[in-house]
Amino acid sequence: MRFRAQAGKQRALCGWLLIVRHAYRGKVKVNMNLSNLQNRSKVLRAVRTFFYSRDFIEVETPVRIPAPALETHIDSPPSGRAWLRASPELHMKRLLASGCTRIFQIGPCFRSGECGSHHNPEFTMLEWYRTEANYTDILRDAEALFAHVFQSVTGQTTFTYRDRVIDLSLPWHCHTVRDAFLRWADWDPVANWDPDRFDVDLIEKVEPALPTDKPCVLTDYPAPAASLARLKPNDTRVAERWEVYLGGLELANAYTELCDPAAQRARFLETAQERRALGKEIYPLDEAFLAALESGMPPCGGIALGIDRLVMLVCGVTNIAEARLFCQRPGELI
Repeated sequence: MRFRAQAGKQRALCGWLLIVRHAYRGKVKVNMNLSNLQNRSKVLRAVRTFFYSRDFIEVETPVRIPAPALETHIDSPPSGRAWLRASPELHMKRLLASGCTRIFQIGPCFRSGECGSHHNPEFTMLEWYRTEANYTDILRDAEALFAHVFQSVTGQTTFTYRDRVIDLSLPWHCHTVRDAFLRWADWDPVANWDPDRFDVDLIEKVEPALPTDKPCVLTDYPAPAASLARLKPNDTRVAERWEVYLGGLELANAYTELCDPAAQRARFLETAQERRALGKEIYPLDEAFLAALESGMPPCGGIALGIDRLVMLVCGVTNIAEARLFCQRPGELI
C-alpha cells in the first residue's frame, strides 16, 4: 500500500498515531506511528534495491505448506491439513536445485508460542541464498546490506539504540561459540554438548555479555545446534553457522547449507525423535525437498533475517509492535 496523500498533508500527519479499534472489546489500541511506518517502507525499498543491484531474483514461495522443516524448538501453526511456514527455506533450496543461482524473498512467516517485545506469531522474514557461496560469503553480503539500508534510510551508518551508539563500519566483532562460552559461561559446548545448558547459558550469560558498539557475530556452532548446516571439514563437531546481534537484538542466522541428502534425512529423523521426546508434533518429511537434494543442489550459502527487528533498530524502538502493524499481543487476538 502506498500513501497517496498530498505532500503537504503528509507533513501535517507526521507524528500522528495510527489507531486500531478492537471491535470485540471496544478499546482503542495504539500501534505504529506514521514516521515508523514510513521508515519501514524505506527499509523494504532499500533491501530490494540492494538485491536487485546484485542480480538477485525476488521469488515468492508457498506460505501454507505440507511439511515444515523439522527443528527441535520451532513450531509451525497448523492450517487445516497443512501448516503455515516458519521459513521459506526448503522451497527456496528447491529453486537452487532447479537452476536458480541468486534468490531472495521477503514475506510472512509464523511460529507458534512466540509473542513478546521482540516476537510476534506472524513476522516478516528476509531470506537470501546464492550458489557457489559459503557462510563467510553470506556474512560479506550482510555487512554490505546493513550499511546500505542504514545509509539509504537514515543517511549514516552510525546510530543510537537503547542509549548506545552502534557503528556498522568494519570489522565487526566476531567470536566462535566455543570461545564465547568459555569466556562468559565457563564451559565448552563443542567438547561437552548439553542442549538444555546451552540454551540457558546462551540467553542468560553469553548474549548479555556480547559487545554492543558494533554488530557482533557468533560463529561456528556445535553441530547439534545447526541441523540444516554443513559441518566444518576440519572439525565435524562444529557447523558452518553464524548469527549476528545488533544492539542486543538477534537479527540474522546464516549457514553454509547442507547439500548431502542422506545426512539431511538422518538429521530430520533425529530431530523428529527429539520432538517426540518433548511431546511436540512430528511433521512429515518434506520428500520433495529431499528429492531436490538427491538431484544435486549445488554448494550454497543462505541466511534468514528478521525484517521487523531491522525496522526496530532503524526506528530506535524496543517493542516489535512499534515496528509492524496489527501485532498480536499476549492473550489477545487482533
